[in-house]
Amino acid sequence: MLKRNVRSALAPVMLGAAATVSAAPATEQAVRAFIDQAGQRSAELSVKNSRAEWVFQNFITHDTQAMAVDTQKALTILGGEQARQARDYLQVPGLSAQTRRDLELIRHDVSVPSPADAASTAELVEIGAQLKSLYSTGKYCNEAGECSVLRDMELRMANSRDASELLALWQGWREVSPPMRKLYARQVELANQGARDLGYKDLGDYWRSRYDMSGDAFAGDMERYWQEVKPLYESLQCHVRDRLQDVYGEEVMPDDGTIPAHLLGNMWAQGWGNIEDVVMGGAWKAPYDLTAILEQRDMDALDIVKMAEGYFTSLGLEPLPQTFWERSLFTRPEDRDVVCHASAWNVDAVDDLRIKMCIQRTGEEVRVVHHELGHNYYQRAYNQQPYYYRGSANAGFHEAVGDAIALSVTPSYLVKIGLLDKEPATTEENTIAQLMQMALDKVAFLPFGYIMDKWRWQVFSGELSEAQYNDAWWQLRREYQGVSSPVARDSEAFDPGAKYHIPANVSYSRYFLAHLLQFQFHREMCEQAGFKGPLYACSAYGSEQAGQALNAMLSAGKRLPWQQTLENFTGSDDVDVSAMLEYFAPLKDWLDEQNRDRQCGWQS
Repeated sequence: MLKRNVRSALAPVMLGAAATVSAAPATEQAVRAFIDQAGQRSAELSVKNSRAEWVFQNFITHDTQAMAVDTQKALTILGGEQARQARDYLQVPGLSAQTRRDLELIRHDVSVPSPADAASTAELVEIGAQLKSLYSTGKYCNEAGECSVLRDMELRMANSRDASELLALWQGWREVSPPMRKLYARQVELANQGARDLGYKDLGDYWRSRYDMSGDAFAGDMERYWQEVKPLYESLQCHVRDRLQDVYGEEVMPDDGTIPAHLLGNMWAQGWGNIEDVVMGGAWKAPYDLTAILEQRDMDALDIVKMAEGYFTSLGLEPLPQTFWERSLFTRPEDRDVVCHASAWNVDAVDDLRIKMCIQRTGEEVRVVHHELGHNYYQRAYNQQPYYYRGSANAGFHEAVGDAIALSVTPSYLVKIGLLDKEPATTEENTIAQLMQMALDKVAFLPFGYIMDKWRWQVFSGELSEAQYNDAWWQLRREYQGVSSPVARDSEAFDPGAKYHIPANVSYSRYFLAHLLQFQFHREMCEQAGFKGPLYACSAYGSEQAGQALNAMLSAGKRLPWQQTLENFTGSDDVDVSAMLEYFAPLKDWLDEQNRDRQCGWQS
């Protein structure tokens, strides 16, 4: 899963002390003046922060980290001051609904609100930089002294079927995170204080309240969405566990119905696509191998990005600017440490669009690149909006747009761009293989996507103490995911920190929502394109009508509550899980038939 939450900005200026606003204004006009002034200040500092963060992530050194810390500190201080001022101005009587919403956007403009005092803010920012650095520079060294970075370890886990090697890699990466634990606990204390200063119970309440509803209402909706898709996940988990049982046997597989986390082909067991060969038993193979096609065509990273850009231009959208090709990072440098975690940037909030990732020649990376460019096109679409409207309708929209575009990477699309000579025959074998390939990533991800924040909500609320961090993490994974730790974990471990978004303090609810919304967006684009046929076979490639409808949603940014933006695009003002269920309906029927005589479910 991927970081794409970089705040864009207008133009670079010198950093300076934030101006303060005196007594709370008594008129709508005065409040509007504050909103405009706050947007201008934030825009000016954001570009400095974006540039410093870009340099730090591409050239990780002590000095570049210090530069990033300084600019992030200035932006955090400003954001905290303006958020607290917005909190006060919300008490002004008679404000219009739009002005009140704009004040709420200012109150939610920072991901991690800082306390009011400067020393605590400085400490909070410095802890954030330390946590990111620990993660990004982490390495696993085996007994022979051979060291591997995370990217290399991920590749080995994707391809190995040796349970002992997989366990060594899985445990090895989790040696990186224990030093984060004390830092993380302190960060929680400081961020909670910042959230309380803004009128929220804790940081979790603050995060949930960013969705145009109360924090409690959002938590209830998340659980409701999960319950609606849970039967599909349970069918998949049962089949996957049975196939793994055949391969690894009782010596490796527990008898409680769970799946050991190290066997699922992914460092965090969040996506299972890398064990497709095991799941399908080698009998039902996908109708084509995109990785093999890329190798046969000798396509490099730049070719893959050009391919993705072509999808967007086929919808009638403008090509990416030349600076995108000059300033992006497409491959891992050999001479320095970089943050390879894929991300999309708009450094100046106009058209300085970039991606940063270490692209590898695989079919999965093709989808990731399409996804990242989805962020770039979204960023450019709303670049004419006022500062506080520059962003997706809610955080899940930004992720969902890129994923919806990636759903159009179908056989028909590959034929149209010349990577396949003809579409594979439509047979049950091809259909199930294609859907299984997708479900192992999209469906398997859902409970992991949910519990990432569910765990943090418990941490932020004080329900969990530091001593309970790791045990509670694995309890949630067992309960929701049916996945267990392959070995007993000491309570001193900090396994949540082995996932980027925990040390980086990036809320994960957006990814859970995106995995549902993307199918809703995909269905709407297919309807706009006039596609007739099963949803899983559709590609909106080449449809300018679909492109116009999509761009209208993207251009709105977050000017309106996300429910209204969603309704304007799809006709529904709520997340509609039926689109995902429709997409995977043939696979669900097949899985239920396969599971007929199996003992499904797990002990939580």
